[in-house]
Amino acid sequence: MNPLFLIDFYKVGHVSQYPEDTTQIWSNWTPRSTRIEGATSVVFFGLQYFIKEILLKEWNENFFRVPLPKLLTEYQDLIKATLGVDNPKTDHIEALWNAGFLPLDIYALPEGTNVPLRVPMLVVTNTLPEFYWLPNYFETILSNILWKPCTSATTAQRYRKIFTKYALEAGEKDLSFIDWQGHDFSFRGTSGREDAILSGMGHLLSFSGTDTVPAIVAANEYYNAGLTVGGSVPATEHSVMCAGSQERELDTFYHLITKVYPTGIVSIVSDTWDLWKVLIDYIPALKDIILARDGKVVIRPDSGDPVKILCGDQNFKAGQTTTAAQEGVLRLLVHAMGTVPRTDGGLPMINKAGAIYGDSITPDRAEEILSQVVRKLKLSPFNVVFGIGSFTYEYTTRDAYGFAMKATAIRRGGKIYDIFKKPVTDNGEKNSLRGIPAVYYAPHPFGVPTDSLLYVVDGQKPEALDNCAFRKVFSNGELLINENFDIIRRRVR
Repeated sequence: MNPLFLIDFYKVGHVSQYPEDTTQIWSNWTPRSTRIEGATSVVFFGLQYFIKEILLKEWNENFFRVPLPKLLTEYQDLIKATLGVDNPKTDHIEALWNAGFLPLDIYALPEGTNVPLRVPMLVVTNTLPEFYWLPNYFETILSNILWKPCTSATTAQRYRKIFTKYALEAGEKDLSFIDWQGHDFSFRGTSGREDAILSGMGHLLSFSGTDTVPAIVAANEYYNAGLTVGGSVPATEHSVMCAGSQERELDTFYHLITKVYPTGIVSIVSDTWDLWKVLIDYIPALKDIILARDGKVVIRPDSGDPVKILCGDQNFKAGQTTTAAQEGVLRLLVHAMGTVPRTDGGLPMINKAGAIYGDSITPDRAEEILSQVVRKLKLSPFNVVFGIGSFTYEYTTRDAYGFAMKATAIRRGGKIYDIFKKPVTDNGEKNSLRGIPAVYYAPHPFGVPTDSLLYVVDGQKPEALDNCAFRKVFSNGELLINENFDIIRRRVR
């Protein structure tokens, strides 16, 4: 698609609406607020993808390498048909095509940085005076691309903090399992392939477990990640279990763990018919085979209340006769398989078995489940893996962190003026910064800068952008910093 069309319609006329003596605009991208209780910062992620995919690939292939007459005809035809303008302005487009590159500078914080609310993540400005209209022309597509990976990366980080909290409480010393405790199940529920890629890469900053294959491929292509950045395990789906028939479900389990996957981890969806029958009949019947395998059998419930399914009913009294549902998946696995003695101080692990739950998981539900696993069941939290799906990653909007791109400085007649937005009808969340913003690290008592100490000073001179926490990452059609995924991942963690 012609990238000129990656806009909201109102961008078309802005080239004529700015004051005639305008020669430069500075715009910034900032998380202004939050709807997430307790959130104070947002992970910055996705800019390198945006630069490579949109500013370089899209603009070079579909604008600068396309014959000018074709571009102008496409543009004029669309504007005439949609806005009713008989003679659309195109001289600014012709000038851009003749320039042969995008005359923009982008200054940004390092990706993976936890950016405090109301602190800009990046600043965009034009490098040639005739293209003053260009920085904010990109507002629509930049916002469209960036809000989701930032939001999903922040959500995944929140899950990782929860998992770490309970691992430490349970006495775990080796926390490497956490890399695999959060597993991306969201692909089918996202709103398109690119959405899955952007969100899926954000997930991979905090976890290695994923079923979103395109996220691995994209992380390698856009962030030099390598194909081992994520992974999964063999797993069944309901069609496989149904194909074996309900009457022969036990045979299906036997076939899977002895012939198809005689070693290694295998995840088996177990509620196609009767989850409790699987746990009280099939697993005990297969116990010796499971114990003899070199690997773990993971039971996957897929419906019901996740907390009750995994942890059971916490209200029954000791010695009271209970149903399988009251016991819950983890207790029943302990009854069937026993636990492994721990010598490192950690809580018990179920012997050669575990559970994964990936239906309607949220951070609050994960917290409640792990709280009960550790504090009431007295089991290691590493007995449970969470499938984090579209119920988490898709039930959100740009307003989760109030993302917005705003122009806050303008050069007119050779002089720079601070400009700002401050609606009297708003509660202050939509107030913009004033002038050119620079971001700095506050002095740290131990001499080590941390993300939490980032702060913004607005009303700065242009040279401040080169002497603060920002780095120039794009200039005049060239990517200046091509960072590895692993470096970004380490910042997040």
